[in-house]
Amino acid sequence: MEKYLYVALFAPLVGSLFSLLFTAQKKNVITALVTSGLLLLSFVSSLSLMYAVHSDMIIHVKMMDWISAGNLNLPFGFVVDNVSVVMMVTVTLVSSIVNIYSMGYMMHDKGYNRFFTYISAFVFSMLILVMSDNFIGLFIGWEGVGLCSYLLIGFWYEKDTASWAGNEAFIMNRVADLGMLMGLFLIYWQFGSFEYDVVFAHIGGINPAVVTTIGLLLFIGAMGKSAQFPFHTWLADAMEGPTPVSALIHAATMVTAGVYLIIRASALFSLVPEVGHVIATLGAFVAVFAASMALVNRDLKRIIAYSTLSQLGYMFVAAGLGAYWIALFHLMTHAFFKSLLFLGAGNIMHAMDDELDIKKMGGLFNAMPYTAILMAVASVALCGIYPFAGYFSKDMILAAAFNGGNYYIWAALFIGAGMTAFYSFRLIMMVFFGDKVYKKLGFHPHETYPFVLWTLLPLGILSTIAGFFEHPFEEFTTRLLSKYDFSFSHTTEIGLIFLTLTFVILVVLATIYKYGRGGFSKQIETMPLYILLKNQYFIPKIYETMIFRPYYVLSRFAWKQIDVRIIDFTVDLIAKILYLLGQRSRKMQSGNLSDMLRWMVVGIVVLLALAIFYRPGM
Repeated sequence: MEKYLYVALFAPLVGSLFSLLFTAQKKNVITALVTSGLLLLSFVSSLSLMYAVHSDMIIHVKMMDWISAGNLNLPFGFVVDNVSVVMMVTVTLVSSIVNIYSMGYMMHDKGYNRFFTYISAFVFSMLILVMSDNFIGLFIGWEGVGLCSYLLIGFWYEKDTASWAGNEAFIMNRVADLGMLMGLFLIYWQFGSFEYDVVFAHIGGINPAVVTTIGLLLFIGAMGKSAQFPFHTWLADAMEGPTPVSALIHAATMVTAGVYLIIRASALFSLVPEVGHVIATLGAFVAVFAASMALVNRDLKRIIAYSTLSQLGYMFVAAGLGAYWIALFHLMTHAFFKSLLFLGAGNIMHAMDDELDIKKMGGLFNAMPYTAILMAVASVALCGIYPFAGYFSKDMILAAAFNGGNYYIWAALFIGAGMTAFYSFRLIMMVFFGDKVYKKLGFHPHETYPFVLWTLLPLGILSTIAGFFEHPFEEFTTRLLSKYDFSFSHTTEIGLIFLTLTFVILVVLATIYKYGRGGFSKQIETMPLYILLKNQYFIPKIYETMIFRPYYVLSRFAWKQIDVRIIDFTVDLIAKILYLLGQRSRKMQSGNLSDMLRWMVVGIVVLLALAIFYRPGM
C-alpha cells in the first residue's frame, strides 16, 4: 500500500508543477484537465488507503533521512491511520470537485493557468500537513497552506482590496504561528523528538504545567489557522479571492487545519482538561459571535464565511470537551455542505455579473432552479434538520455539551443553531424568492454550464446522506481516538434532539414566512444592535485604530527619522569620506618619477621612525 500513499501525496504536486510550465502562457485547458485528473487520482488512492486502514492496517512510511543535527534525527515520514485517512479523503474529494468546477468558473480569467498551479499546491500542502508523522512535517504543511492561501486570496492582486486581504490573512496567521512554534520548541525540549509516537508515548510522564503550556501554545496556532477570535477578521476579508478558493479554504484546507491539530494531538489535550475547557468556551463564544454577524450581512459570500466561522466554533467545542471523533465527523459533513454553498454562490455571482449584495437579487429561482435546489439542500444540512448530514454531527456536539454539565456552552450552541437557521434561510429567501429586484437593475441571470451543475451533484448527495454513516464513522475513528460516552438516559437524548430540532424548524418557518412577505422594514437598520452587528462589533475599526495606525506611524517615523536621517546619512557620510580620501590619494599615482622618489623617501622615513621609536612590550 506504500505506493498508494505516494500517489495520494504527490499527485497534486505533479499537477501543480505541470501547470506551472504554462503560467506565462494564455489559457490552456490542458492544465485544468491534468490537474483535475491528478486530484481525482489522489482521491482514488486515498479511498484505497481508507479501505486498507479499515482492515486494521496502519501505513507508516519513512521516506528518507531528513534532519540530523546534534541529538535530533528526524526522518521524512508519513502515516496513514484512522484520523489522517479521513482527512485525506475529505480534502481530495472536495478539492477534486472544486478543481473541476473551476474549469467553468475561471473560464475567462487571464490567470487561468496560474490558478490551477496554486490550487494543486494548496492541496499538496494540506496533505503534507495531515499525513506527516511528526510535528515538524505538520508545521511545514501548515506554513504551506498559509502561503498558498496568501497567493489565492490575493489572486487578483491588481485590486487593492484583494492585496490587502491576502496580506491580512498571511500576517495574522504568522502572529498566531509564533505561539505554535514556541509550543514545538517546548515539545523538543521535553521529549527530544518531534515524532507523534515518541511524544504521545511519554506525554504522561511530563510535568502537568508544561503539558498545559504546550497545549495552550499549540491552540494559539490553531486559533490563527481556524480564524478563532481574536484572529477571526481575516476569514471574512478572504472573500476577495475567487469563489472556488473560498470553497476550498472553508471546506477542506486552511481553516480545518486548526481543528485537525487539536484532534491529532488529542493524547496531549486529553491530559489537560482545563485547556480543553478554554477551547470549548471560546468555541461556544465564536459560534454565537460569528452567527450574529451573519444575521444582518448583505454580502452573499460573507454570510457563508461567517457561517464557517460559527461552525468551526462547534468543532472546537466538541474537541475541547474530549469528543474528538464527533469534532472530526462534523468537520467532514461540514465540508460537503459548505463547499456546496460556496460553489452555489459562485454560480449566482456569474449570473449576476459578480454582484454580491443579496438585496439586489430576489426571484432568481426561475432563472437558476438547479442552483437554488442545491443551495437549499446545503442550507437545510447546515441548519441541522433531519435527515440531512448536519443534523447528526451538530446534535451530537450539543448533546456532548449538555452531557458534560456545561449548560452555558449548550445554551450558546442552542442559540447559535437558531441563528444559523435564520441567516441561512434569509439568504435563500432574499436571493431566490420574492420580488425580482435584479430586473430593475438590468441584470440578466442564467444558469451555469451543465457540467458545473453535474459537478455539484455529489456534494448535494453527500450533504443529504453523509450523516447516516455516523456509527460506522464512530467505529472507524475510535480505534485511534478515545471514545466519548454519553451518561444521560435515552429519554434525555430524545428530549434534547426534539427540543433543538423543533426550535430550528420553527425559526426556519418563521424566516420563510417573514421574508415571503417582504422581510423587515428599513427602520431596523437604524437600531443600535443592527449597526453594531453590521460593523462587526467595530472590531476591525478597533484593530485599525489600536494596531494598524500606530504601527503605520511608528514605521513612518522609523523610515523618515531613523532610516533616512541616521542610518542612510551615516552610510552616505562614510561613503563620501572614503570617496574624498580616494580622490586625494589619486595624486600619489601620477606616474611622475620625481613624485615616486619623493613618496619612497617619505615611506623610508616612516619605517625608520617606527623602527626607532616603537618597542614591542614597552
